Amino acid sequence: MSRSIIERRLVDISERLKRLRADLAVAVEQSAFMEDDAEDKRLRSLVAETPLADVEAREARRHSDALAGHRADLERSIRELEAEQDALLDRMAAELSAP
Repeated sequence: MSRSIIERRLVDISERLKRLRADLAVAVEQSAFMEDDAEDKRLRSLVAETPLADVEAREARRHSDALAGHRADLERSIRELEAEQDALLDRMAAELSAP
C-alpha cells in the first residue's frame, strides 16, 4: 500500500474518530440524565403503586437501556478505528524503515 493511500486513510480515520468521540461525549451526558430519570420514575412507581407509574418507569428504563447500548456501540467503533489507525501507523513506520 502506498504511503499516500495510508496517509489518506489515516486522515479519514482521524476525522471519523473526532465525530465518534463528540457523539460519545453527548451520549455519556444523556446516559447519565436518562439513568437518573429512570431511577426517579422507578421510585415514583414504587410509591404510587399505579399501573401508569409502572408503565412510565418501564418506558424510562427501556430508553436508558437503549442509550446505554448506543453508547457501547460508539465505544466499540472508537476502539476498532483506533486499532485500524495503529495498524496503519505501524505499516507506515515499517515502510519508512525498510531499505
